[in-house]
Amino acid sequence: MTPVELSRTVLRAVRRAVDAGELSVAVPARAMVAPPGPGGCGDYATNVALQLARPAGRPSRQVAEILRTHITDAEGVSGVEITGPGFLNITLDGGAEALVREILRRGVRYGYVDEPTGRSRLLHHPCEVRAAVTAQVLAGILRTQGILVRTSCERELDPAWAGPLGVTVGAHGKPGAPAAPEDPDVNLRPVPAPEDPTPLGRDAGRWALLHPAPHDRPRITADHLVQRETNPLFRVRYAHARARALSRNAADLGFDSAPGDVRPKETSNPPSSLLTALADYPPALTTAANHHAPDRLARHLVVVADAFLRYQEATQVLPLGDEKPSAAHRARLALAEAAGTVLAGGLSLLGIDAPEHL
Repeated sequence: MTPVELSRTVLRAVRRAVDAGELSVAVPARAMVAPPGPGGCGDYATNVALQLARPAGRPSRQVAEILRTHITDAEGVSGVEITGPGFLNITLDGGAEALVREILRRGVRYGYVDEPTGRSRLLHHPCEVRAAVTAQVLAGILRTQGILVRTSCERELDPAWAGPLGVTVGAHGKPGAPAAPEDPDVNLRPVPAPEDPTPLGRDAGRWALLHPAPHDRPRITADHLVQRETNPLFRVRYAHARARALSRNAADLGFDSAPGDVRPKETSNPPSSLLTALADYPPALTTAANHHAPDRLARHLVVVADAFLRYQEATQVLPLGDEKPSAAHRARLALAEAAGTVLAGGLSLLGIDAPEHL
């Protein structure tokens, strides 16, 4: 169960409590769920009881007790605890293990919808480098959501930057009529690049164009090439390389990964942060598609990379010295491989190389 799905589960619990006459409140539009903070427990926590206490005219812990039963009865939830003034701490059925298994099973197609939706889009853009790269990447993101996509450019692409950046387009000229009223054409006009990005190379050039929001002016500078923590692209690619290195090192030690629940073995927050970032990857793809904003994907890859690097720093993934590989080591390695898989899939959609070594 992803955080988005769990949020819907919490809202359904509120609605059941209202329908049963246990609470007299308006069902909120959203319920925030996040990894539990200090003093919390379980997989996720929500403050929805505190949010509803005043309109319900009841103490927040009393509201939490009412909601606790309805959330506990939901499919995929194994337990709910109340902490503090009324935080609901939710434990899922095999949440971490199921998530890691799903990612490793789906591979780089994790987050893709299973069936075509029957919807279509034509992405039309001017003959400008940032618009062309944005259209190409957005087309790939829309396809992950089951949408049939075509691209067109006002005129033929400039080979001086199209070739070095790996840009392609489906057609040239003025677009025709939309296939259906509910599938309007999309005219992409992000803020143009202030200068030629090709001197940065394909990977850094694409990142420089895609990482900023479409309405922001991109920076075409050598900062995108530096191999330092201040460079988000470096962190994303380095995190992928570290995940792959862990798999190679484990193979040298004679063991491989096996998904399991890593969190009971841990005492710090990085595993929960990483699991949340991985679970949020499919919603990030959906958001990027709905808002026609590839930067949403690029920015989420930075979130995944940073969470993974913190996890790796705080966690002994591989056995040390004469220590024998345990189930915990295999589960931790599986989580690292899941992170690497998500990073590889996201970078591929951006048209950027995911290095094995860095």
